[in-house]
Amino acid sequence: MSEVLNTKQIESRLDAFHKKKIVPETVFEELRKELKGRKLTKSQLEQIITEIVNSYEFAQIDPGSAVGTVAAQSIGEPGTQMTLQTFHYSGVAEMSVLRGLPRLIEILDARKNPSTPTMIIYLDQLTEKNEVLAKKVSRRIELTTVNKIAHSITHSFSEGTVRIKFDGVLLADKGIEIQTTVKKIQLRRKECKVEVDPEDEGAIIITPLKELKFSDLPKLAEKIREIPIKGIKNVTRVVVRKDRDDKYFLQSEGSNFSELLRIPGVDPTRCYTTDINQIAETLGIEAARNALIRESVFVMREQGLDVDKRHVMLVSDLMTHTGEILQIGRHGISGKKSSVFARAAFEVTVKHLLDAAIRGEYDPLEGITENVIVGQTIALGTGIVDLTMSSNYREYSDKKKK
Repeated sequence: MSEVLNTKQIESRLDAFHKKKIVPETVFEELRKELKGRKLTKSQLEQIITEIVNSYEFAQIDPGSAVGTVAAQSIGEPGTQMTLQTFHYSGVAEMSVLRGLPRLIEILDARKNPSTPTMIIYLDQLTEKNEVLAKKVSRRIELTTVNKIAHSITHSFSEGTVRIKFDGVLLADKGIEIQTTVKKIQLRRKECKVEVDPEDEGAIIITPLKELKFSDLPKLAEKIREIPIKGIKNVTRVVVRKDRDDKYFLQSEGSNFSELLRIPGVDPTRCYTTDINQIAETLGIEAARNALIRESVFVMREQGLDVDKRHVMLVSDLMTHTGEILQIGRHGISGKKSSVFARAAFEVTVKHLLDAAIRGEYDPLEGITENVIVGQTIALGTGIVDLTMSSNYREYSDKKKK
């Protein structure tokens, strides 16, 4: 019976295998993780490594395979089985998120304004263990307007003023003082005088410095309603939640990723948003590519659809290879192809051909679509091989036989 290898011997053999660079780093790291703490003989370890190398080589695509077409089919066919609903977060009232086919379309269209953007906000080591501190951070993030903390907003035509009566409970919950609201409103409405009501400390009076028309006072009251007092733009709601390790994190409705990373108490290295364009603007195109992959795979797996991640990676690479996020469509990838015929084959055929004729564009006929149009062999499968035979081949072979 073969002798069982100790941990040092296994590590030594794995290091030797790693230096050969036969498989990618991720595959090797997964192998190292799986073998940690296991008892193996030399022959067993060799057999495992051989099987992994064989599986990896078998999984590699053959030269000339139609990877783009297969990827499109792999994502498109399961997409027809996806649901169309918008799901609600369990246990969180009025917080919903787009899922299923509409969300997949939103990702592939690279929408600038997704319908239900959300952020997962992780906190620093001190804050994530304390619910009170976590709530304080949530108050700093959630956008609080005058309307959210006011008990009533009224205007008086006879006095020409707007009066705001604040809700004491809401002010305490949001951690806002009356003087803070006075300063914020005064900053936004410099044409008005803002002061605390002398008869009621829980209310403020806003008086325009210039006499307004009869119809302008209600308009002023409506504008004051939407003045932000605290929080960051576009984040309408923040909920404090707890993970399996009893650590607190936040979940938001609405997204403003660049502003979020500046908030004290937030761990900027772990935060995430479902708005991929904001990730591209803040962290760069590589981070956006990873977010495209993550969002697409998550949406499909949530629906019980098992799509090979490599197909999604190919689409994400295509959407981000120029340094900006391009949609799958005539305003993105299909409309920006270098080939005139490839652009014309997708949509608005006449427009593309006329524009190309006016500019005097040249099409080298190197892609698949354009070669199908003109009836030439396409560069797929056996079509990628150019085989030529010398005219004196028979003469050479006869000499060799002699």
